[in-house]
Amino acid sequence: MIKESDGSVPVTHTGRVRRRRGSNEVPADVDQSNGTKLLANDQNKYKSMLVRAYSTIWMIGGFIFVVYMGHLYIWAMIVIIQIFMAKELFNLLRKAHEDKQLPGFRLLNWHIFFTAMLFVYGRILSQRLVNTVTTDKFWYKLVGNLIKYHMVTCYFLYLTAFVWFILSLKKKMYKYQFGQYAWTHMILIVVFTQSSFTVANIFEGIFWFLLPASLIVINDIAAYIFGFFFGKTPLIKLSPKKTWEGFIGASVTTIISAFVLANFFGRFQWLTCPRKDLSTGWLQCDPDPLFKPETFALPGWLPDWFPWTEIQILPVQWHALGLGLFASIIAPFGGFFASGFKRAFNIKDFGDSIPGHGGMTDRMDCQMVMAVFAYIYHQSFIVAQSVSLGMILDQIVMNLSYEEQIELYAKLGQYIKDREFGES
Repeated sequence: MIKESDGSVPVTHTGRVRRRRGSNEVPADVDQSNGTKLLANDQNKYKSMLVRAYSTIWMIGGFIFVVYMGHLYIWAMIVIIQIFMAKELFNLLRKAHEDKQLPGFRLLNWHIFFTAMLFVYGRILSQRLVNTVTTDKFWYKLVGNLIKYHMVTCYFLYLTAFVWFILSLKKKMYKYQFGQYAWTHMILIVVFTQSSFTVANIFEGIFWFLLPASLIVINDIAAYIFGFFFGKTPLIKLSPKKTWEGFIGASVTTIISAFVLANFFGRFQWLTCPRKDLSTGWLQCDPDPLFKPETFALPGWLPDWFPWTEIQILPVQWHALGLGLFASIIAPFGGFFASGFKRAFNIKDFGDSIPGHGGMTDRMDCQMVMAVFAYIYHQSFIVAQSVSLGMILDQIVMNLSYEEQIELYAKLGQYIKDREFGES
């Protein structure tokens, strides 16, 4: 009769513990021992802090460089992050033994992934692509046809994947294959539904991407620092190392930072101007009223030695307070959700691509929640809902062929002439 060693990990006939290839699964006893340890009481916290700080510096430095390069480079960064996230999530339920019996099955997953990428970004960037090539008749017609048949192209690419999946079904593998097929579509929802909002924010103005993303970074760092030095009271069982001290300290820091950073970012036109095409140059535009400073007189009860009698505030700073409030109170629940998900699968991190932080998915959980809110807030409270000349021109350029635009131009000219003649 085979006994269990220490009552925790069963011993197999081969004397080895079976594990999935590439899995970062942790034994239950290790998970339980870490589950009740607060960061303030962790004896290895200084070593882990140095590793985490080193990675954070590199990530922030790279992030600043990409933002400096402009809209297209930020979009490319988002695409790379999506690929890393998809890779980590694909591997989460992967079983090496079953995959060996299904050659090409991983390729099918990536085919569906890139089909979804073509569909999502094609719809978001189609108008900007038209604006980029509108001066060249040949490229304009080519791009116009691509946009016209974009949806049907993506549909047939997906049908190809669907037929591919059906033809690849193998006896005794049905459950695994259908589970992986469903998991692939779940990944598409998690990755694309949220990151598509991020890309939309970028082209509305880098400001609407940079500020929310920065607030999540600040909140995460502040929560770690306050929890590191002062954390004593556990916040939530899903993340035992999170404390109320870290949560409250990070919330105050994030809201103050939102107000200050909005004033700083809002003074750069290349951050606030929307990108209407896919060029790479820096933007200049007439600033939106939200980014035009307003002067406020300070109250008279301030002491004489105080150096200012009035301050300048950008109207967007009041909106930034709403973003800061969400980033500090609601967005962390994206991290709690990810923690619960990892506990359900008994893993420590989604990956190990970022030393001290885990995988890319571990870093983007709160960012995705924040990106959706930033987009909805911008569309609901910032963007004017009335029809503008720019919106009409965008619809004309996107939906009418070159010949139809010429015809519209001629008819509009004739209409204006007839109206002038009638009024005279």
